[in-house]
Amino acid sequence: MPRLARGQLSQRLRKAIFWLHLVTGIAAGAVILVMAATGTLLTYERQMTEWADRGYRAAPPAPNAARLPAQALIRGALAAGPGAPTSLTIQSDPAAPAAVGFGRERTLYVNPYTGQALGEGSARVRAFFHGVTDWHRWLGAGGERRALGRAVTGACNLAFLLLVVSGLYLWLPRQWTRRQVRSVAWFRGGLRGKARDFNWHNVIGLWMWTPLFFIVLTGVVMSYPWATGLLYRLAGEEPPKRSGEERPQRGRDAEPEPLPEAINLEGLDELWAVAEGRVAGWRSITLRLPDSPAAPVSFTIARGQRGRADLRAQLTLDRATAGTVRWEPYESQGAGRRLRTWSRWVHTGEAGGVAGQTLAGLASAGAAVLVWTGIALAWRRLLAFRLRRKTFLQETFLKIEEKPS
Repeated sequence: MPRLARGQLSQRLRKAIFWLHLVTGIAAGAVILVMAATGTLLTYERQMTEWADRGYRAAPPAPNAARLPAQALIRGALAAGPGAPTSLTIQSDPAAPAAVGFGRERTLYVNPYTGQALGEGSARVRAFFHGVTDWHRWLGAGGERRALGRAVTGACNLAFLLLVVSGLYLWLPRQWTRRQVRSVAWFRGGLRGKARDFNWHNVIGLWMWTPLFFIVLTGVVMSYPWATGLLYRLAGEEPPKRSGEERPQRGRDAEPEPLPEAINLEGLDELWAVAEGRVAGWRSITLRLPDSPAAPVSFTIARGQRGRADLRAQLTLDRATAGTVRWEPYESQGAGRRLRTWSRWVHTGEAGGVAGQTLAGLASAGAAVLVWTGIALAWRRLLAFRLRRKTFLQETFLKIEEKPS
C-alpha cells in the first residue's frame, strides 16, 4: 500500500475513533461523573468507619483471658435491643470487640469477655457511606427502580471502558517529537480555556490510564454475568451455572433479606471451635447466621487484611454433625474463580492495601476531571461549530446581496 494511502487510512481511522470517543463521552458523561465522584468518596471507607468506631475497645481483664463463646456473645447483642443478628465477627486482636451485624445498616459491638453491649457503630458515618454506595451502584435508586439504576450504571461503565481504550489510541502523538510528547504527557502552566482543558485531559488520561483500565474492567465483570463467564473461559474454565433457585450470596451487592422471626443459637459454639481450629494464625472469623435451623452454617476465615483474596477461605459446616459440607481455601479454587474473587478488591484498590486504595482514589478523582474537561472541550467545539456556521451563512448572504441582478 502506498505511503499516502496508509496515511489517509490512518487519518480516517483516527477521526472515526475520535468521534466515537466524543459521542460516547457526551452520552455517558453525567453518569460516569457520578460514579467517579462517589468512587473517590468511597476510597477510605473502611479506615474512616474504623476510625469512627475507635472508641469501642475491650481490653482483656487478665493476660490470656478467654473470650466468651459465640452463643453468649450473640445473646449479649440480643439483650441490648430488638433485631435479628445476621453475622458475628471476632478478630484475633485481644482488645478488639466482637461485632454483631444486623443486616447491612447496623453493627453492634460487644465486649468479648463479658458479653456486655458496648454500643452501635457510628450511625452517621455508616449512613453516609451507605448513601454514597447507593449512588455509586444504582444512582440512588431504591426498591423496584434499583434494577434500572444498576442497568444504567453498568452500561455507562461499559461505555467508560470504551473511552479508556480509545483514549489511549487518541493520546498517541502524530509526531513523536519532544514538544509533542510533552504537551500531552505533563502539566503546563499558564494555560487557559481550551488549551488548559486539552492539556489536563491528556495528562491525567495518560498517567491514570493503567489503574482506570483495571478499575473499569473489573466493574464490567461485576456488572454483567456474560463478562464473568468470559473471564472464566479466558482462564480455561467453564463458568459456574446460574440457578434461579440458588440463594443469592450475602454481601454488599446482595439485596437485604427478610430477617428470621427467631434465632436458633443451638450448636454454634461447637461449630465455632471447628472453624477456629481449621486455620492457624487466623486474623478474623465471620459467622453468617443461617435463615433456618436446618441450614448449614458458613464461616469466612481471613489470615490477612481485607482485600487479600489469597488469604481468605470459606468453610461451611453441617449444623447437626459439625461435619464439613464445603471447604474452599484460596489454593483449591480454579483460575477463573480466583480472578473473579480478585476483581472486587482490584476495583476498590484494596488488593494493594492502603497504597492501592490511594491509587484507586486518585484514579477516580482523575476520571471526574477527565469527564469535566472532556465535556468542556466538546462544548467549545460545539460553540466553534456554531460560530463557523453563523459566519458562513453571513458571508453567503452578503455575497448574494452584493451579486448584481
